[in-house]
Amino acid sequence: MNKKDIANIRKQFKLNNDLLRIKEIFNVYVQKETGEIYFHVSQPFQLIEQEAQELFLKNFKKVLTGQLDSKLFELKFVQGIENSTQTTLYEGLHAHSTDEWKEYMLSVVEKMYEKNVYSFDTVVTFIRGEYRKPKRRKNYELEEDGSEETYASPFILCSVNKIDQPKKTLLFNYVEKTFKSSNDVDPIINLTSPLTGFFFPAFNDNAADVNHILYYTGKVNQPDYQFIEEVLNCEEILTAQDDKAIFEHILKEVVGEKVDAEVISNVYEELDRIIVENEESEEMEESAPPTIDSKDIEKILTVSGVENVSTQIVEHAIKSVLDDEKHEFKANSLVPKTIKIETKVADLTIKPKDLRNMKYIMFEGKRCLLLEIDDDVIVEGFKLEEAKL
Repeated sequence: MNKKDIANIRKQFKLNNDLLRIKEIFNVYVQKETGEIYFHVSQPFQLIEQEAQELFLKNFKKVLTGQLDSKLFELKFVQGIENSTQTTLYEGLHAHSTDEWKEYMLSVVEKMYEKNVYSFDTVVTFIRGEYRKPKRRKNYELEEDGSEETYASPFILCSVNKIDQPKKTLLFNYVEKTFKSSNDVDPIINLTSPLTGFFFPAFNDNAADVNHILYYTGKVNQPDYQFIEEVLNCEEILTAQDDKAIFEHILKEVVGEKVDAEVISNVYEELDRIIVENEESEEMEESAPPTIDSKDIEKILTVSGVENVSTQIVEHAIKSVLDDEKHEFKANSLVPKTIKIETKVADLTIKPKDLRNMKYIMFEGKRCLLLEIDDDVIVEGFKLEEAKL
C-alpha cells in the first residue's frame, strides 16, 4: 500500500459514513503475565453510544497513521504454513455468523499471547466492515440520483491497547464545596496510543490484496519481529532506518572512508531527483514508492563523481551485509531530512543539498569547515563583520 491508499482509507473512519461501514466490534480483555482471556464481547458497532464510537474511530485511525517502513509496514504472508493467520483472517472476513467470526478472532488472540505477554492487562479490539470506493465513471454515467456507483471490499482491523490503572486524584465538589479524593477504580483502556495492530487485506490501487497485510507498530522503527513472523506468519522486513544504515555501509565499502562533501551532496541530489520524478508520475496515476537496486546505485555513484564503480563491486558490498545482493532499497528511506555534523567546538545541522557549499580544509595548521553563503550572517540580532584573512 502506498501513502495515498492508506490516507484514502484512514479519512473514511468517521461517523455516519456510507463509504466505510463498520458492522461489528469485538473486544477481548487479556490478563497480564498469563496472557489468559478474561472476558470478550461482540456487538454491532452502531449500537455503541456515539461518544464511545468516536473514541474507537480515533483509535482505528491511529493504527493507519505513520510513515511507511517506520510505523506502517506492508507485509507479505508466507505461503504453505499450517494454520496460517492469513487463512484465519480470510475465513473470519467472510464468516456468516457472529459466533463464527468470534471464534476466528479468538484464535488470532491466542496466537498473539502464546509466546509474548505484557506486564499489564490489554484489550484486543477487532472490527469488520466494508470499505466502499466509487468507481471511476464519467459525469454522464452517474446514477439517476446523481450519486456514483461504488464497489465494496470487506476488511478487518485489529488494535491492541494497554489497560491503565486509574490514578488517585483530588477533586473539588461544587455542591458541597469540599475537596475529596476520587473513588474511581475502573481500569482505563488507553485508546490514544495503540501498542500494535493490523489492517487486512492490504489495498493496492484500491484493489484488495489478500496476500498482504498492513502492520502497525507503536514505536518508530521498532517493529515486533516475533509478532510479524510467528503471529502474522509474514516475511521478514527491513525498516527505513535499516535500509538507510545498510545503504550508508555500501557507500563506505565502494567509495571508501574519506569522501569529498560534494560527492555526498551529488548522491543525495540524485536520490531526490528519483523521488521527485516518482511523485510527479503519481499525480497522473497511483504508483509504488521508487526503489533502487545495485545497477541504480552504480549509476548514481558514477554520476556523482565516484570513479571505477561497477555493478559487481556494488553487489559485493551489498552481499557483505545482506544475503540478497539483488535487494531493492526504497529511495524515500535513504535521504535524510538534515545532516548533523558534530565537532568538539560546535554542532552544525544542514540540509543534504547544502553539503556542496561546504569544504573541509586545513588553514594555518588547523582543521576548518568552510561554508559558502550568499548573504549576511546574523547572530542574536547582530550582523557579523567580515574577518580579514
